[in-house]
Amino acid sequence: MSAAIFNLSGHVAIVTGGNAGLGLAMAKGLVKAGAKVAIWGRNAEKNEAAVAELEALGGEAAAFVCDVTDDASTQASFADTLARFGTVDSFFANAGGSGVRGPFHKMSRADWAATTDLNVQSVITSFQCAIGHWLEAKKPGSLVVTSSIAGLMGIPMATGYSTTKAAVAGLVRGLAIEYGRAGIRANAILPGFIETEMSLDTPQHFQDSARRRAASGEIGRLEDMEGIAVFLAGKESRFMTGQCIILDGGHTIFPM
Repeated sequence: MSAAIFNLSGHVAIVTGGNAGLGLAMAKGLVKAGAKVAIWGRNAEKNEAAVAELEALGGEAAAFVCDVTDDASTQASFADTLARFGTVDSFFANAGGSGVRGPFHKMSRADWAATTDLNVQSVITSFQCAIGHWLEAKKPGSLVVTSSIAGLMGIPMATGYSTTKAAVAGLVRGLAIEYGRAGIRANAILPGFIETEMSLDTPQHFQDSARRRAASGEIGRLEDMEGIAVFLAGKESRFMTGQCIILDGGHTIFPM
């Protein structure tokens, strides 16, 4: 009898920014499927609250205080995760944010650097840690980054955000080609408007527009992130790499 599908027993996943929002939603899906999850986040209190939620679901989880915009912090957290769990099988680079907002022509080099460090360089350093581990251990692995449909469509007054989310979509394509023969896969999830603390901190007209433009007529719920995380972590997605998976209720296909 073949093994059950979507079973992550024995699997270890790292989720950055995993103490709230999309990251915690993905972590919940992973532990429900049997994975052990390492939560990385800057806020120790929120980290521990997230671990408690995951343990209440019957999962095994641990939290590590980490600032992914600091290379040393990222590298130390990866080492600590290996010490705790012994291995890593998938890495979800989810931490990020809107960055500096404002008119494009008034954004300084420092503004761009801050946004890029948060949404791109943090992913690069994180993925370097995971790839180095997998190559040394001669084992496969799955890299997943949380991008956004903003990388396809753009958002007024948030060009830095849109640019960085497009950049990480390009990153996974390059990594898929470079490391595919080593069994390392890389994919991006491009969520549309999903009910998170960050997305709900937007003008009401923006939220109403997102609902109108979705083919489903809805905005996303956090649990919509669970299944895609399990799929990308597990063996069921072994033949998928270098892809940008749009999860937006049909927002990007809806005619104007």
